[in-house]
Amino acid sequence: MSAALSFVAPEPLPQIGLRLEQHADIAAREALLDLAMGKHRKRKSSETLRRGRLPADGLALVAVDDAGSVIGTVRLWHVDAGGVPALLLGPLAVSKQIQGSGIGSMLMQHAVAEAARLGHGAILLVGDAPYYQRFGFSAEKTTDLSMPGPYEKHRLLALELRDQALAGAAGMICPTGQKAVAEEKRRRFG
Repeated sequence: MSAALSFVAPEPLPQIGLRLEQHADIAAREALLDLAMGKHRKRKSSETLRRGRLPADGLALVAVDDAGSVIGTVRLWHVDAGGVPALLLGPLAVSKQIQGSGIGSMLMQHAVAEAARLGHGAILLVGDAPYYQRFGFSAEKTTDLSMPGPYEKHRLLALELRDQALAGAAGMICPTGQKAVAEEKRRRFG
């Protein structure tokens, strides 16, 4: 006598769209990041490089479902990588209900391609090498770089978008992007 196996098909994924983040997305993005990364996410070393800064132009992306709800996010930020201009990627997050569906990969591929199209030379991030290696990231180019505050050295990864873009990069990674306060004042007061 064989036992009958039951299979429940997963619900179909909604239609997914990628677009530039809009001001109206901020609350949904922050809620998504809190759920995906925990309430202590703002204590991370990489957050100190983003705090008070605006993401690089054209490199704050969201994935939205067919209802227009934010279900994924990735942003890139201007940094000085030990004397070399670069971008810092992060955070990358996808709604827990649809993790593993390829949306994170889609966001990563689009962010890397868009950064290259815009002429940037390199992207840095702090993350799991097994996940990010498939996009070309490794710790090979970060051996002479360091982050402010505590971090795990083996998780500091880089991808050169142009050959030798990180040549000579050594020292502390520092934020260089536009300060958010200046941008907010300009929006309010023209």
